[in-house]
Amino acid sequence: MVVLVRFGVIPEVARCAADAAATVQRGMQVVIESHRGQEIATVLEIQKPPVEPDQQPPMPSMKLLRTATNHDLSHVENLRSRGKTEFSIWEQRIRDWNLDLQLIDLEWTLDETKFILYVLNERGPECTKLALQVAAAGLGSVEVQPVDMDGIVSMPEATGGGCGSGGCGSGGCH
Repeated sequence: MVVLVRFGVIPEVARCAADAAATVQRGMQVVIESHRGQEIATVLEIQKPPVEPDQQPPMPSMKLLRTATNHDLSHVENLRSRGKTEFSIWEQRIRDWNLDLQLIDLEWTLDETKFILYVLNERGPECTKLALQVAAAGLGSVEVQPVDMDGIVSMPEATGGGCGSGGCGSGGCH
């Protein structure tokens, strides 16, 4: 079964593979395994199978792990409170590192394996510089996520690698 979910402080919508026996419904809070780690998500809908028998929908890259527990939801609230406290610290770091970026939000994954910095900026050298500064300072696994007025800035469709494509830093620019 495939479930459509919304996740992240700056919301993203994605398809998640779920066990066929899973009982989920719209609005339910669940734990997913995203490209960043475990995160709380909200179920939007259960995707219906294609009408045409030869039509195969793309396989989801994310997985629905379980229904969110009270402990999960409490932990996420604690992480959000921590984020409010640390926001100004991260703004100061960005100023100290002379980066032309505006921090707009931040969050931890539920499993705390990754920290995401949302910056109002295009994907490019300033994001890469931030990722490199974070790595040099030994500040853990941090993902720099550019955001514009339309939401999350996606990775460009390119075949090359290197710093400008998100291949640098402790978590890179994703």
